[in-house]
Amino acid sequence: MPFNRPIPEPKQRRSFPVGLDSLVQAEKMIQIALVLPSAVVLGWLGGAWLDARFHHSWFTLTGIVLGSIAGMMSAIRMAIASLGEPGTGKKSNPRTEKGNPGKHYD
Repeated sequence: MPFNRPIPEPKQRRSFPVGLDSLVQAEKMIQIALVLPSAVVLGWLGGAWLDARFHHSWFTLTGIVLGSIAGMMSAIRMAIASLGEPGTGKKSNPRTEKGNPGKHYD
């Protein structure tokens, strides 16, 4: 019976010229830096709207907490996704790395 991976391998990204590649990397870092504060602000605004709508005081705090959790998860995902071999667009995957043929990760 053949084994099919449940998660397909990521598609190869095209490589950019040297100058443009550094701008793409800078844009990724800026995006990671902005996602957390924007998620917290959106959670705060949503909580404040719910406070005004339902006259409870705990919605704002809940919105801030949920926004910060969502922002951290998103920032961590983007940071992990941006790790890879620079210039090639490949992501490093310890399961498929060669060099230790005696050790199998599957």
